Amino acid sequence: MKRVIQQPRTDWRERVENLGLSYHTIDGDIYWDETASYQFVSSQIAQLEKVTRDLQAMSVTAAERAIRENWRSRMGITEAAWKEIVDSWERDDLSLYGRFDLIWDGTSDPKMLEYNADTPTGLLEASVVQWQWKEEVCPNDDQFNSIHELLLASWPAWESDTFHFCAQREAEEDWRTVIYLMDTCRQSGKTTFDFAIEDLGWKDAAQCFVDDEDRTFSRLFKLYPWEWMWTESFSQHLPGRCDRFVEPVWKMLWSNKAFLVLMWETFEGHPNLLKADFHPMMLGGSYAAKPFFGREGSNVKLVERGNVIQATEGPWGDQPMVYQDLHPEVSFAGNHPVIGSWVVGGEPGGIGIREDQGRVTANGSRFVPHSFRS
Repeated sequence: MKRVIQQPRTDWRERVENLGLSYHTIDGDIYWDETASYQFVSSQIAQLEKVTRDLQAMSVTAAERAIRENWRSRMGITEAAWKEIVDSWERDDLSLYGRFDLIWDGTSDPKMLEYNADTPTGLLEASVVQWQWKEEVCPNDDQFNSIHELLLASWPAWESDTFHFCAQREAEEDWRTVIYLMDTCRQSGKTTFDFAIEDLGWKDAAQCFVDDEDRTFSRLFKLYPWEWMWTESFSQHLPGRCDRFVEPVWKMLWSNKAFLVLMWETFEGHPNLLKADFHPMMLGGSYAAKPFFGREGSNVKLVERGNVIQATEGPWGDQPMVYQDLHPEVSFAGNHPVIGSWVVGGEPGGIGIREDQGRVTANGSRFVPHSFRS
């Protein structure tokens, strides 16, 4: 694994915009970054694929334990949501996708930082945008990227012929993700509709949810966190109806940072896990503090030998915290990469890499493409 300086394509903005990546620049700073790439060898890609497959299987085992041992209070989940989680898990409600965030230097064991299992973004750039870059810049290389093909293969698992999609009205990145997913859904032969989550309605006469045009739906993909769903006014109608939503409500188990503690207690000492606890004193003087339901690197604090080395601001500071062993710094020319390893339809689907000059990956951290050689 090495970071290589690249010459950006002269028309790269137009090229990525044509694929839907309108947010290639955020607040004047480059987000899609072609000035570098990460190069791997095939054995490293095989290792990442195996680690992802293992972590996915471990996540299933840990979720089963959480339900069996009733981790509801330890995970900060309400009673109403917990009942729906248990019912959803026992129904085997289908999941579409998720993303493990891994830290790795290419030689030691990759370590899981967290599992973005409910509303992961970065999908469009990791899939077709990154592939186009590879085909045009280094066509003789390969890329760990079967995301698009796995998405096309996943949609038929839902018997419904019609799928609704929603996201927050003003969330551009979320909508670009949703539009891409809608396209893959249509390619599988389904009819799609979309609307803003703010327009999700309830029809008393029919006792069902409806979209902005008063249409009912049998399946709704919502790029909107489940923990937020339970705070909305419509949450009173969720019990008994959560089976209509994708991702499934049981994803609240995996997307919660308390899941890191659950994973460690279930597989203590596993080489791809970092020790995690609800109490910082159990980790010595070096740890990362993360809010249970934090997002985009907000309200994260890194402590090394008792000293705060980085802290981010955000709206989640009043949440309960999880404390995770601080991984030794991984830096390539002053850049700190995090590998997002995608799971689609339960299978490892490929990777996307985000990097930042700080050690916390935040919303504006750059996306850098990758390739590999034999």
